Amino acid sequence: MKTVKQIATEIVAREGGYVNDPDDPGGATNFGVTIRTMRRLKIDLDRDGDTDTRDVRLLTRDHAVDIFIRHYFKAPRIDLLPEPLQATVFDMQVNAGANAVKILQRLLGQFQEGVVVDGALGPNTAAAVARVYKKAGLALVDAYGIARRNYYLSLAEHRPRLRKFARRRNGGKGGWILRAEEFISPKYHLSAAQFQARVARWS
Repeated sequence: MKTVKQIATEIVAREGGYVNDPDDPGGATNFGVTIRTMRRLKIDLDRDGDTDTRDVRLLTRDHAVDIFIRHYFKAPRIDLLPEPLQATVFDMQVNAGANAVKILQRLLGQFQEGVVVDGALGPNTAAAVARVYKKAGLALVDAYGIARRNYYLSLAEHRPRLRKFARRRNGGKGGWILRAEEFISPKYHLSAAQFQARVARWS
């Protein structure tokens, strides 16, 4: 099993370097850390009294890894989950904040586990996950990955300017979909034809 640091390092590599896409709700981003996150954490790397795009550019890979471990794994208590589920929920926490746990909580409802969908990973949610994992095993990891993929597709469906993150210009799977499928068994990956059918209504 990979360590938390190894998982965080992989997330940083997956996120890539500095980008400032006007369609990205997070704003300027470096190694997956957004300017909004840096402002929330009061990270002022150039020590000029504010947090702006220059600070985002100055962020290092090691600093990004540390931010993810502290604020996206430890703070939301991802460690309460079964180890095989931690990497995908951690990755989604970085990518979508509290929606990562909300997706999990909604999924638990499909297994007849009634938990509050509040995005907080507390003892009730953790206990429900443990019960489901005991019965379903790694199928729960696949189910979560599929739920992630559906979340991305739904988000792109309802917010057209975000579709470029789910579908490439050539019509293939975009970064969001490929990212979700990294944590899904290959037999559950969408084929090219299945993906095209899912996004056929998009202009």
